[in-house]
Amino acid sequence: MKLTGTAWRYGDNVDTDVIIPARYLNVSDPQELAEHCMEDLDETFATSVQSGDMIVAGTNFGSGSSREHAPIAIKAAGVSCVVAEGFARIFYRNAFNIGLPILECPEAVAGTSKHDRLEVEPESGVIRNLTTGETFHAQPIPDFMLDIIRAGGLVPYTRQRLAAVGS
Repeated sequence: MKLTGTAWRYGDNVDTDVIIPARYLNVSDPQELAEHCMEDLDETFATSVQSGDMIVAGTNFGSGSSREHAPIAIKAAGVSCVVAEGFARIFYRNAFNIGLPILECPEAVAGTSKHDRLEVEPESGVIRNLTTGETFHAQPIPDFMLDIIRAGGLVPYTRQRLAAVGS
């Protein structure tokens, strides 16, 4: 899997209330959540993000409440991957549960500016900044987690596994 997109650059401690404000927690439609993704931090994000784009952020990305709405909103907005210096643990798990690839790589964050073009290979952990020509190395995503991402999240993955057992 090779992901390519434009970087949306943010700082440290981007919490779930900024990713999707609490006033939208009664919304269950992913596309409607996407319309409000990051709006309190970057009012241009939801209307300008393109399918395949990536979020690049500092430490503690996704801190705050344990709502799955945050990674759902990001994925529904078209973001193909989040690269950060570090993730809040509950966000980390929720991202994989809904099929959103995330990679921790402080060097890639330091070497990426807003609107740089990135290419990410989650299997190998290679992150290429196509704008600067630099290459960075994150920990590869383990195979079993890649299977969950490819399936579209934990629920579709489990359904596929159960169907395979039943046939």
